[in-house]
Amino acid sequence: MKAQTLVLALAVCSLASFAARGEDITVETARPVVVKTVPEAGSADVDPKLTEIQVTFSKDMHDQSWSWSQVSKASFPKVDGKSKYLADKRTCVLPVKLEGGKTYVIWVNSQKFGNFKDTEDRPAVPYLLVFKTKTL
Repeated sequence: MKAQTLVLALAVCSLASFAARGEDITVETARPVVVKTVPEAGSADVDPKLTEIQVTFSKDMHDQSWSWSQVSKASFPKVDGKSKYLADKRTCVLPVKLEGGKTYVIWVNSQKFGNFKDTEDRPAVPYLLVFKTKTL
């Protein structure tokens, strides 16, 4: 619950900064946001044989720029290759090796790290991805 509150607070602060400058928020000027994840956030029955995590953003993103951030080493998946964007320029893939019966927690951008950026160099709003794999 704390993490969801933090994400909401960051989003509100982002919107407030536009209002404080007297700017109108439009689709074009808004920061990118996560619109889809694989696995889906909150899933409790993810197949541990899944080999990649995918995060799709609302805008085209800068290639070779990402911030997959840890809450703890124990809850972060074992990375099994290099991140890359798919041809759509919005979906970033992280190759992983997962274990059965484990909860994973990954920040996509965070308070400290903001390298997921759109093509206009606006950092994506931080997003907390939490999921659990099935026990084998």
